[in-house]
Amino acid sequence: MIEVHAYGATGPRVLVLHGGPGAPGYMAPVATRLADSFRVLEPLQRCGGSEPLTVARHIADLHEVVVARCEGFRPVLVGHSWGAMLALAFAAAYPGVSGPIALVGCGTFDPASRNAMHRLVARRTDAILRRRLDRLAQQYPDPDERFQALGNLMLPIFSCDLDTAELVFQSGNHRAFEETWQDMLRLQAEGIYPAAFRLIQSPVIMLHGAIDPHPGRMICKSLQTYIPQLEYQELTHCGHYPWLEKAARDPFFRLLRHWIMQHLIPYAQTCPANGGGYP
Repeated sequence: MIEVHAYGATGPRVLVLHGGPGAPGYMAPVATRLADSFRVLEPLQRCGGSEPLTVARHIADLHEVVVARCEGFRPVLVGHSWGAMLALAFAAAYPGVSGPIALVGCGTFDPASRNAMHRLVARRTDAILRRRLDRLAQQYPDPDERFQALGNLMLPIFSCDLDTAELVFQSGNHRAFEETWQDMLRLQAEGIYPAAFRLIQSPVIMLHGAIDPHPGRMICKSLQTYIPQLEYQELTHCGHYPWLEKAARDPFFRLLRHWIMQHLIPYAQTCPANGGGYP
């Protein structure tokens, strides 16, 4: 089983899913903040192995974590960026296993949304940042170190008013990013996602920063055809990482906690299959 970090001793089970793909560990502050009310698991997604990394492999890994660590209860899924996309893919594959789903800064599911994001990122990239980006390959010959450095370098472009001067990404895996993301693009091109999300039974909410280059309203519109129960909440003065923002951090956690508690009651029981266990 993949490595899993655990936080909190009591309360409903919550899984926090990091993005990247290939950027494990940066969701620890979210897991820590939620641990006073929930039993939180932070799975560190697979970054290696002899076989190519695929969306299906990540779904299987996550299912193994849920079976082994959630004691038959349907966990809340809190996914960020790519992790939000993985949460939806998992819930479509195992609709009877997933509890409520919170999508934070959700990634894109169509070319129009991706193009809109790329245009906005380009507009925000000034000459100084471009020069720094141009030097990355020379400064960081190792692709994993370069991938990690890129994430930290681009952080201000994806943010509003950060409350941290520390590096957010402590590790990165370029292979995990390339293989996983290319597989997700393939699945979208073949029409599998987001069409498969019609199978999702759980309540779903998008929590999206108004300053996030990912076009939240466009992404929401692309998903609501398949997830009619999807709610959308936009956070002002907030970029892609709400828990790092000076103005949005506390409202983000209040909204997330309130929404989870509101939607937990129908999912507080064990899955009926296999006498309360998961299939």
